[in-house]
Amino acid sequence: MIENRPFLAFLTHLVLIIGVVIVVFPVYLAFVASTHGSGDFMRGLVPLLPGPHLVENYSFMLNEGISTAGAPPLSIMLLNSLVMAISIAVGKIAISILSAYAIVFFKFPFRLLAFWIIFITLMLPVEVRIIPTFKVVADLGMLNSYPGLIIPLIASATATFLFRQFFLTVPDELMEAARVDGAGPMKFFRDILLPLSRTNIAALFVILFIYGWVQYLWPLLVTTDSRYYTVVMGIKRLAATADSEPQWNFVMAAVILAMLPPVLVVILMQRLFVKGLVETEK
Repeated sequence: MIENRPFLAFLTHLVLIIGVVIVVFPVYLAFVASTHGSGDFMRGLVPLLPGPHLVENYSFMLNEGISTAGAPPLSIMLLNSLVMAISIAVGKIAISILSAYAIVFFKFPFRLLAFWIIFITLMLPVEVRIIPTFKVVADLGMLNSYPGLIIPLIASATATFLFRQFFLTVPDELMEAARVDGAGPMKFFRDILLPLSRTNIAALFVILFIYGWVQYLWPLLVTTDSRYYTVVMGIKRLAATADSEPQWNFVMAAVILAMLPPVLVVILMQRLFVKGLVETEK
């Protein structure tokens, strides 16, 4: 029987409420700032209540953008970021799950060596190999293109490792029963392993989508055409205008809009995401 301790319950909720306020308050300030005119910030004071320019500011950023900052309309950058994030997440999961399947369920020479070579690439993120990667992409003519944004980021040793660890927990009897029923390797993968991996795929998709969404350095290097700018690049350009003060109301509107897709992905996939992180047995 759990002992009822009112003071402990009060203290626990107080700590949780303080934590929520610390996390949410900066987001609230950004939203409030996005609803005011640019002149409201010249006094050096940050308003605490929403202003009357909500629809005007957001509509302006989505449809027109600030050309003096070198940023196209935010709708174009949001679309580019969405294409990049979804492609990276789906590509990483597809390559990783097939790699892990081959390493665990197929017997071939140097199988373990192949896995460790993949695993060692964890020590070689894009930032470490960025110069040779840029040279290869440039030589292949993939600058200012979606393939140039996506393909260098599409492999994932982490996802391969996680899928391998899960596949090792699948009982051998399951594979033998499928073989007795006449299931070939791809049918076993499609009809048995994929459904069992659903929660793991969902958890990895959320993580990898956010990873692709927040990319800044690589898109900055491979894109000089504003048609391929991502939203993170656009925010940086808006906040670092050279000839004038940043228009913080538009910058904050861009920040709020850029935050919405990852938040929606986490909310919509929260149940599967949590289940995929904590589930250890199938």
